[in-house]
Amino acid sequence: MIGAYSLSIRAFDAADTDAVVALWLDAFPEYKDTSKPQRDPHLSIANKLATQPELFFVAVRDGRVVGTVMAGYDGHRGWLYSLAVDLAERRRGIGAALVRHAESALTRRGCPKVNLQVLSAKADVRAFYESLGYRADEVISLGKRLGSVA
Repeated sequence: MIGAYSLSIRAFDAADTDAVVALWLDAFPEYKDTSKPQRDPHLSIANKLATQPELFFVAVRDGRVVGTVMAGYDGHRGWLYSLAVDLAERRRGIGAALVRHAESALTRRGCPKVNLQVLSAKADVRAFYESLGYRADEVISLGKRLGSVA
């Protein structure tokens, strides 16, 4: 229970797909950029279901998906991805509850540290994570696209 209404967090189910895709398209405008095929929400879901699907969580209120978070653990570090909350449901503690839920799942696996990435232009998102105790590491994130996806 968060605030004055009931909220549950559970593992993603395939029946949640349409609701999650709709939420992500609202929460992550970059998913609408068709020039970046790696940002296809259906592909993101399929990839997560192939790897640690038990670490893909949805927040549900009144039978409706209102938030998501994905976590991963490679035995060395944990990661958080795709934290999203319905625009009409923000600032009610749902995002924080999802992060705590994912952190708890990672802790049970023996994960010693959680990493995440925030687009540099999203200062409000960085402030949210900082309010939960996350701090910028003294590292530079590097990346390389593999395969045919540019």
